[in-house]
Parts: sequence; C-alpha cells; structure tokens
Amino acid sequence: MPSVKSELSVITKAKELCSYILTVTDKSPKRFRFTLTGRLQNGALNILEYIYRANEVLVEKGNAQAMRERADYQKKALSECRLLSYLSQLAMEQKCILPGQYEQISRKIYDVRNLLGAWEKSDRKRFGDGM
Repeated sequence: MPSVKSELSVITKAKELCSYILTVTDKSPKRFRFTLTGRLQNGALNILEYIYRANEVLVEKGNAQAMRERADYQKKALSECRLLSYLSQLAMEQKCILPGQYEQISRKIYDVRNLLGAWEKSDRKRFGDGM
C-alpha cells in the first residue's frame, strides 16, 4: 500500500485562502474585475506559488545557496501576504467585498503568515543562521 504524503500546514492554509478569495471575488461588482478583483486573485495565487517553490528547494546543512533561495521564496510569500491584507481592506472600503468577507480573508492571511513565520524560524534553527 503506497504511503500518503501529508501536505505542509502552510500549503493547506494558503490553498484555503486562495479558494476563498476566488469564490468571494467571483461575486464582486464587474467594475472591479480588472482592478481589485484581479489583484486579490493574483495575490492569493502568488502566495501559493511562492510557498510551493520554497517547499521544492532541497535544503541541506551547509548549502547556503539553497537556504537563501528557500528563505527568499518565504519572504516573497510574506510580502505578498502583507500586500493582500491591504488590498482586501481597500476592496472592503470600496464595497468590492463585504465586511464579513474581509474578516475571513484577514483571518486566513493571519494563519498563513503565522505558519510561514514558524517555517522560517524552524529552517533557521535546523540549518543555522546561514539563511
């Protein structure tokens, strides 16, 4: 029987964030389709992409280049989270999304950011400060 490989928690949470944003923005007013809606969707997809790319980097102790590459993807994902937080707030203020939807997005972003931070900290502890 093949073993099932479990997914990183941060990937699961990023997928949930992405799925939620795609669902919510599908119902947004059409006038926001190419501005806020597109930016929200792309931001969520970018976060997921950076997390996947970071996870694909094979890091071994002493391989500083790989450590820096993973850390770079993790930092890009965190930056994208911060931008997505602002964009979702702006979308709520412009009535592109509802206040309750904004709260849900904020909670999901918070979860992703915390897990990303824990992952970075774990990498630094495991592989040293060469990151």
